Amino acid sequence: MFETLKIIRRQGKQYIPDVTKPVLPEIFRGRPVLSTAPVDEAALVACCPTGAIGSAPVRLDLGTCVFCGECASLFPEKVRFTNDYKIATNVRERLVVYGGQDQPIALDPDRIRKEINAYFGGSLKLRQISAAGDNSDELELNAGGNVNFDMGRFGIEFLASPRHCDGIVITGPISENMAEATQICYDAVPAPKLIILAGTAAISGGIFAGSQALDRSFLSKYPIDLYIPGNPIHPLSFVNGVLELIRTKR
Repeated sequence: MFETLKIIRRQGKQYIPDVTKPVLPEIFRGRPVLSTAPVDEAALVACCPTGAIGSAPVRLDLGTCVFCGECASLFPEKVRFTNDYKIATNVRERLVVYGGQDQPIALDPDRIRKEINAYFGGSLKLRQISAAGDNSDELELNAGGNVNFDMGRFGIEFLASPRHCDGIVITGPISENMAEATQICYDAVPAPKLIILAGTAAISGGIFAGSQALDRSFLSKYPIDLYIPGNPIHPLSFVNGVLELIRTKR
């Protein structure tokens, strides 16, 4: 016991006591802020590899953004990425950031289904589907269960069998080869069930958007309960987004 106490005294706690309060380093690219400074809008739009930036008015879609930072590098007076990791929402339109706005991204309580808090407020079991993901988002989701973030303390866990789960978390752009598997997995989850899209590729297709190798028709069949942008997502973005979803009462 004394050896353990000495380690704790020397190294401190290995877990984050309150996952809602950590401050990430400035190098982290989280919620962007677009200023009102004049800019060559055509050049700004053209610099984005995924078409996440639009003009008239200038805006940036986090559901399409791959957080490469090219826009902030070329137009630092116009685009700045903050270290705000709380960027999950249940309204797709809230992922669009407009010039002159510096507001946090949040969930709309009125869009949260009543049964979510009633059934999943204290325990949420999820099946993760890598629908042609590149393993980056998948690694970050796994990290959510490690000793640092420890989302298991809130009852949030990933399970192997969809029949024992409360919902699915999709990563990747959903390739044609994974479309049927995604549907089968979703059908195996008992109702009521959640759908969470984790990462830019899942939300919009990311750099693969428009590819003939994709089949994203699954997403048009059901309402999405949570969008978590990032490329890849940060564990804190996932944990905070899910907690807000299951803890909000209606």
